[in-house]
Amino acid sequence: MTDGFDLRALLAERGGERYELHARHLNPQLPRMLHTIGFDKVYERAAGAHFWDAEGNDHLDMLAGFGVMGLGRHHPVVRKALHDVLDADLPDLTRFDCPPLPGLLAERLLAHSPHLDRVFFGNSGTEAVETALKFARYATGRPRVVYCDHAFHGLTTGALSVNGEKGFRAGFDPLLPDTAIALGDLDALERELRAGDVAAFVVEPIQGKGVHEAPPGFLAAAQELLHRHGALLIADEVQTGLGRTGDFYAYQHEDGVEPDLVCVAKALSGGYVPVGATLGKDWIFKKVYSSMDRVLVHSASFGSNAQAMAAGLAVLSVMESEGTVAHVRRVGGLLKGRLEELVPRYELLHAVRGRGLMIGIEFGRPSSLALRGRWAMLQTARKGLFAQMVVVPLLQRHRILTQVSGDHLEVIKLIPPLVIDEADVDRFVTAFTAVMEDAHGGGGLLWDFGKTLVRQAVAQR
Repeated sequence: MTDGFDLRALLAERGGERYELHARHLNPQLPRMLHTIGFDKVYERAAGAHFWDAEGNDHLDMLAGFGVMGLGRHHPVVRKALHDVLDADLPDLTRFDCPPLPGLLAERLLAHSPHLDRVFFGNSGTEAVETALKFARYATGRPRVVYCDHAFHGLTTGALSVNGEKGFRAGFDPLLPDTAIALGDLDALERELRAGDVAAFVVEPIQGKGVHEAPPGFLAAAQELLHRHGALLIADEVQTGLGRTGDFYAYQHEDGVEPDLVCVAKALSGGYVPVGATLGKDWIFKKVYSSMDRVLVHSASFGSNAQAMAAGLAVLSVMESEGTVAHVRRVGGLLKGRLEELVPRYELLHAVRGRGLMIGIEFGRPSSLALRGRWAMLQTARKGLFAQMVVVPLLQRHRILTQVSGDHLEVIKLIPPLVIDEADVDRFVTAFTAVMEDAHGGGGLLWDFGKTLVRQAVAQR
C-alpha cells in the first residue's frame, strides 16, 4: 500500500532546483559561496572514493565529507547491513528495553579500546564531545575545561566553549568556563591545573584546523599532570579515530596514553546514519549513572537507534576484515612521501605534515621577487586566498575535490576516504604538480582567478 510518494520521481522532477531551494529555504550563504568559487556542480552518483557529475565525468574525492565517508560512499557491506536492519522490522527505540545492537557495537568498539569500559551513543561528534564535557564535570565536581588554541570540537554551546577559533565563538557568549592553551604547552597546562577547578583537558591528537600534531611526548606528559591534579584527559577522535591516521586512534601513536574519555563519530556512520560515541572508564559512568533515579540523567532521543548501530557494526567489520588501518598506513605514507618530494621544487610550497590519510599541505611566502608581489597582493586582501586558488583548479581542471583547512589558513587538508589506492594517489599528485607548475609560471588562469578572489575579498570588507 502506498500514498503515491515516489522519491525517485521527486528527485527527477525537482533535483535541478537544488541551488535555488537552498538559497530560498536554507543557509543563503552556502549557494552564494559555491557559485563564487565555481563549486556549484551537480553530482549524480557516487561509489567508493569517486563520484560522477551530470555529464558522467569522474571526480576523485579527497575530502570524504569532512571525514564522514571513511569507507567511501555506498560500501556494499554497510549498505547490506542497512537493508537488513530495515527488513527486520525491529521494535526500535521503545526506550524501555535493552536491544542487542547497541551492546554489540559497544563491545566491538571497546575491543579496540582496551583501557576503556563503557560507551554512550549519541548522534554526532558534537554530541560525543558534549557528553564527555558533562561526564568530566560531574565526575570531578569541577567546572572548568582546558582546551587548545585553534581546536575544533563542535558548534553546540558546550562544544563551542572549547573551540579554539574565535570566528566560531563570536557573538555566542556566555559560554562554559574554559581556558585555552597552546598545543604542546605543558607549563601552561600545569599553571591552569594548580587552580584546582579544572575538570578536564580536551585535545585533538592531530588538530583538524591546520593539521597540527601534538608534539612527541605531550599527551603522555599531559595525562600524568592531569591525573596528579585530579583532572581527566579527553581525546577528541571524532575526525582522527577509526583508522584515519594509521592506527585505530591517533593517541595510540604515543606509548602510555590512555585517555579517560574518548569521542568518536564521523567514519563510524558508514556515511549513512549519523552516530557519535563517547567511550569512558567504568568509574566515570558509574558516578554519572549512580542510582536508578539518575538512569536518564544523560540520554539522546535517537541515540542507539538500530540503523546507526547496524552501520557502526558493519563499518568495524569491514575495517577488521579488509585491514583498513594497515592500508591507511601504507597508502598515507606513499601520498605524504610523494608530496614531501615536491617541497624543494616549489617555493610557494612550504610544508607537508600529518599522519596516515590526514595530511596538511601548507603554502607560504615565496623567495623570488615576482612571486612575492603576487603573494603580497593576496595576503593584503585576505589570508588564505592562495590555498583557495589551488583548490579551485584542482576541481575545475582535474576533477579532484579538496578544501582549505580553515578560514584564513594557507593550508589544504587532505582527508580522503580510507579506501583510496595507489592510482588515486598518483592522480592527485600529478594534478597537484600541474597546479604548482601553473602557480610558479608567472601568470595564466590561476593568478587571474586570484585577482577575482582579491576583488571579492575587498568588496566584502
